[in-house]
Amino acid sequence: MATSPIDEELGALERDIRQLKIEYDQYFGGGRKRPPEGIEWRIDLVIKRYAERGGELRSAQRFRYNNLVQTYAKYKDIFRKRMQRKEESTVQRHFGAAARAIEAERQKKQPAAELAVFRMSCSDPQREADKIRQLYEAFLEAKRHAGEDTAKLSRPNFNEFVRKKTSELQKQQNCREVEYVVEVVEGQVKLKALVKG
Repeated sequence: MATSPIDEELGALERDIRQLKIEYDQYFGGGRKRPPEGIEWRIDLVIKRYAERGGELRSAQRFRYNNLVQTYAKYKDIFRKRMQRKEESTVQRHFGAAARAIEAERQKKQPAAELAVFRMSCSDPQREADKIRQLYEAFLEAKRHAGEDTAKLSRPNFNEFVRKKTSELQKQQNCREVEYVVEVVEGQVKLKALVKG
């Protein structure tokens, strides 16, 4: 049976929470210079979105979502306490060769410091207003978080851009769906349109 978009997003949320724990462990072990704020922010965005749209979840999805939120809250509490101890210099930081090797390997895999903040696919933007609204909000929030100017952004212009871009790619590439990805590349927020087929 095909998985629903909600199940896929909950799966991605679960993977992000696991990855966050790994990256925080590396940070506290001295293998990373900075805490993994990008991935943490992305998790917060998904959790907030589903907190507002709880009625859309089936009971099994709600149960899974609540478990993920509890796990994340537990980790956040642990990270907060460890961060506090780190700031008070009560934790000995280990800058060993192994920790540095982990960070170097991670940098090789992600050279441009790219972070996909939000992604969604659409085939008919005029009928998928809710998806376009979520994409706009994620794009706006990412820009604010990166300290970029959002004064020139407007919802009608954004909607028109997505409508035109989707139609253009569908004609050029003979595809049905277009995937939009909000990414942070070297500190700058980008909106990418990809052909899905």
